[in-house]
Order: sequence, then C-alpha cells, then structure tokens
Amino acid sequence: MLFRRSFVVRSVGGTFGGYHKGPSLVVMPSQAAIALSISSSNHQQSLAKSITTQANIKVCVIGAGAAGFYTAQHILKSPNTVVDIYESLPVPFGLVRYGVAPDHPEVKNCINTFTQVAKNPRCNYFGNVKLGADVGLREFREAYHAVVLTYGADNERQLNVPGEKLKNVISARQLVNWYNGHPSRITSTDISLETEHCVVIGHGNVALDIARILLSPLDKIKATDITEEALEALSHSRVKRVTLIGRRGPMQVAFTIKEFRELIKLPQTLPYLHREDFKGIDTSKLERPRKRLTELMLKTLNEQRTSSLDGCPKTKVCELKFFRSPLEFIEDLRAEGCVGSILLSINKLEDGGRIAVPTGMEEILPTGLVLKSVGYSSSCPDDAIPFDGRKGIIANEAGRVTGLPGVYCSGWVKTGPIGVIVSTMNSSFETGSNLLSDINKGAIDGTVSKPGRNFIVNDILKKKETATSAALKWSPYLYWIEI
Repeated sequence: MLFRRSFVVRSVGGTFGGYHKGPSLVVMPSQAAIALSISSSNHQQSLAKSITTQANIKVCVIGAGAAGFYTAQHILKSPNTVVDIYESLPVPFGLVRYGVAPDHPEVKNCINTFTQVAKNPRCNYFGNVKLGADVGLREFREAYHAVVLTYGADNERQLNVPGEKLKNVISARQLVNWYNGHPSRITSTDISLETEHCVVIGHGNVALDIARILLSPLDKIKATDITEEALEALSHSRVKRVTLIGRRGPMQVAFTIKEFRELIKLPQTLPYLHREDFKGIDTSKLERPRKRLTELMLKTLNEQRTSSLDGCPKTKVCELKFFRSPLEFIEDLRAEGCVGSILLSINKLEDGGRIAVPTGMEEILPTGLVLKSVGYSSSCPDDAIPFDGRKGIIANEAGRVTGLPGVYCSGWVKTGPIGVIVSTMNSSFETGSNLLSDINKGAIDGTVSKPGRNFIVNDILKKKETATSAALKWSPYLYWIEI
C-alpha cells in the first residue's frame, strides 16, 4: 500500500493508468482524516495529527514526478513544514512511471524513495489537479506560504518540415506513453508496425530505448511490465530494421555508453555503422566518458560482419546514420495519408562541431514508420508564471522564480529537459535547500496563517465541480492500488 492515510477520490470518466476498467480515480486526502493512518491505532492517529498541527509552514509542490518528490523530500527535513503535492495525472511519479523503458526496472527504484516521502504524515498527494485549468498560480499562492513548480516538460519539439502530420510519423513520447500505459496514450490503431523499416530521428537515450524495444526478442519483452496492448502489437510487428538518424556526428551523440552497449548486444540483431562517418576521429584528447563511448562505437564498426547492408544476412538490423537532417516526410503513393519515405539533408559540421549545416547533398530513405525523438520543452500553463519562451524554462535564479517571492521551481521547468534522474535530484535539492534557507531568514513568514489544501479543495475544486458537472463526485476510497 502506497500511503498510510485515508483517502477520497474524485471520479471522472475514462481509464486509469491504462489498466483499470471503468472510471478513473483521483486520489485525494480525506477532509475528515488528513494525515491519519489507515491503521486503527489511536496512538498512530494522534501522533500524525499532532505532527500536522505543529507544522505551520504550508508548501505546495505542483508536479509529482522525480523533481516534485525530491524537492518535497528536502523540504520535509524541516519539522516545521507540511507539503501538499498536486499532479495533473491521477497517479504520481511522472516520467519515472511513464517515461522509463519497461526493460529498465532498475531505473524505477527511486520510486521506493518517493513512496517513503509520501508516507510522511506531513505529506499529502492530490491527483488530477491541473495548474491553470483547475487551480491558478495566484490561488495556490493565496493558500500556501510557498509554491514549488515542478511540472516538467510535456511539450514535444516539432521538426516543422513538410509531411510531419502524415500517419505513422509519431513522436517518441507518444510511443513511450503507448508501451508504458500512459492515461493519454495513443492506441494500437494509431500506429502501424506493418513496415520492415523504421526510422528514428534522434541520437539520445530515448531514441535507443525505442530501437531496443522494437528489435528485442518477444520473450525478452514479455518479462517486463510493458502493457498487454503494446505486447500484442509487437508480437505481430514486421519491423526488421531500425535506422537512427542524427544531425551531427559520432562525437556529438547524446546517448550513454550503457544504452549503446545494450543495443549492440541485442540477440539476433546486427549493429551497423557507416565507416565514412568515423573518418578523422581522434579519441586521444577526449574526456573519459566520451572516449569510452567513442572507442566502443569504433570497436563495433571494426567488428562488423558485413561492409554493406545489401549483403546483410537475414536478421534484424540496428543502423546508426550520422550527419543527416530530415527535410520532408513523403507520402506513400500506395497508402494515402501515410508516410512512405523520408528526404534527408546530408550535413557537415562547423564551429568546432557545434553546428550542422547542409552540404547541398540529399538522400531518400524508404520507411513506413518515423519516430521523432528530438526532445521536449516546458510550457506555461498559467499567465502568472514568468516563463522564458526562448529558453523554454521558468525564469529563475537557483530555483527562486524571478519576481515572485515565495515561488520556486525545480527539475526540467528550471533547467530545461537535460540530464538524468541524478541531475533532477541535484536540481531539486538545490531548490529545496534555498526554500528552507528563505524560511530560516524570514523571507517566508510562517507567522501568517494560510488555509492550504482546505482552500484549494473546498473553495475551488468542489465549487468548480458543482458549477460544471454533477457527475464529478468525491467519494471514499479504501486503499491505493499500486499500478
């Protein structure tokens, strides 16, 4: 059981996490039993209520992913704080739950840490509450002494090339949501695996995750927590070759050596690199992580069993192509509205390898499936947020939001969508530390009474439900089911 307290849920139509049949459930702390243990022990209940009463600094964290929980963990180090976490989805953990490849369960181990945070009697979770649409930043600021924005980067970057709206030109996030069971995922009718050749645009870890899932033996995938829907579709997949396209060269790839090593060791799959992409590479002056990765790519190149894909044996192939940028997705003349090929610009590097520029040469790759893995960007769900549209982040200094005292940010809305979970943890700890420092310095005044979650739930959410739909109700929910 994830939480020790009593809960009520907000019932809305739809599916829950891709698994629950019937109405989706939104977990909310019970107004009658906030921070109380489900256990019948009077001592435990009294202790939890006492702790909550004594803690007079009310903080809300908006976003229940890694950044939200790591920030909450740090803030809760002060016994004088209560943290309420709000999340737009019914369930917590964000990309840790829905963004990690199903064959990487070890990456999800941080959920154990987040669960311990959630069990703290001074921490409460509110699901299916959207910043801006349901509750505005001004209302959160009115209810809490401090507000921390940790809602991540949900927007997919667009390539803005002709044909991007063709069927089977799909973003990486859509595919990842599909095989991880995200509530707003596409369905198997939105993606066709009837093609033998798939092109993935991007050379990051997510791109390699996608290639690995598409090419892995079915028995290997069955042992993971991939959704039944995705597993069924993969069992009928005709994909035999995946080509990963990157606009720059081998020295600029964003994937890690761990991901690349997993890819080249896939059973019954031939890794294929092009020798001309590695001309002139000198690893002697590279820093150790980049040097190890580049040397592994060179080793893979030198051990290739064939010099041409034309002579490749009948097996699956994972191909990496460098110095390529998409110019156009071309419609398949045999299947109206579907992608049939991709026109690529062949690039060269300038400015010390930082910029890829067209050479004027082009090539066409036939493909029936294109997956765009070109990164994410944050958005501005509320006009009160000082959002830097150029950088794609909230304007801030070390997590303190510019021009809004008592408002903070951490994770990707603070730094941009970079780094791994450890990077997010460090960013969140910095923000949490600065918030606690502001409390100690008196910049956050705990002597001022704030209504906290009572105002958000009773004065805003319940009133909105009454005004918009009688079908939305708060009802008792006996326990939390871990999905």
